[in-house]
Amino acid sequence: MSFSQQRMLRSPTGAELNLYVKRAEGRPRAVVQINHGLAEHAARYVRFATFLGERGFHVYAHDHRGHGATRAPDAPLGRFAQTDGGAKVIADVAAVHDLIASEHPGLPVILFGHSMGGLVALNFMLSLSNRLHAAAIWNANFSTGLAGHAALAILAWEKFRLGSDVPSRLLPRLTFQAWGKAVPDRRTPFDWLSRDAAEVDKYVADPLCGWDASVSMWRDVFGFIFHGAVDANFSDIRKTLPILLVGGEKDPATDGGKAVSHLAGRMHRMGFSNLVSKVYAETRHESLNEVNRDIIMNDFATWAGGTLKA
Repeated sequence: MSFSQQRMLRSPTGAELNLYVKRAEGRPRAVVQINHGLAEHAARYVRFATFLGERGFHVYAHDHRGHGATRAPDAPLGRFAQTDGGAKVIADVAAVHDLIASEHPGLPVILFGHSMGGLVALNFMLSLSNRLHAAAIWNANFSTGLAGHAALAILAWEKFRLGSDVPSRLLPRLTFQAWGKAVPDRRTPFDWLSRDAAEVDKYVADPLCGWDASVSMWRDVFGFIFHGAVDANFSDIRKTLPILLVGGEKDPATDGGKAVSHLAGRMHRMGFSNLVSKVYAETRHESLNEVNRDIIMNDFATWAGGTLKA
């Protein structure tokens, strides 16, 4: 499996975005724009892209700032930017979206995001949903609560003591490490990602995965979370936009999928009428790398195809 193309895209933010493209087989039906998660990269989505390409979808997936092979003067590995990192990440997503529109005018675009990528995708949707045909937000946690406010306080303290351009010392303990410990009989600290040992081992062996994010990157990530936690920010999204929310029953990063169900409940109460939400039994964080991934990918293709017929 491989992408059809890998190239660099110059973003208005000054970033050189590492972009992968998978061309659809036969007549293209739509474009899926993928946003990857924290401490990973877009090349890990080649299996999903190949699956979608075989079903008539073009796929565009780029490495976010501070990830993979994307380069920017203010974004070394582990940092979005020295300032305004969250806004620059969204602007980069818009740059890829603009490229898609120029290369495939009139073709529907389905925005996809996993985990941190789900935070990014929803924040993009909050301001630019009129440009989207549909959106899929997977394994993302927008439930703030006391833990979220405590994390912000910790990050503010670390910024004061350490500086924003260094890895956070405390947030990894409260997130990745805590999630790892939540898995019984774990084989590695990253078993919380998947029940598939081979997929976990690939992640562990990948030098572009599993690193500790900087204080500023964590602050930007929580900025996405808190922005998506306010119902009023959804006011500009059309209520008929097809939306797919996905979670895993055994995903500690979303409290066993409860955060996904909570977001679905909020959006239903806000009047979104074309919303599908599913929490997969026994499934951990990385749905696309889980043992039941074929079922999950087929469900996505069925949903996406259904939105094109509506």
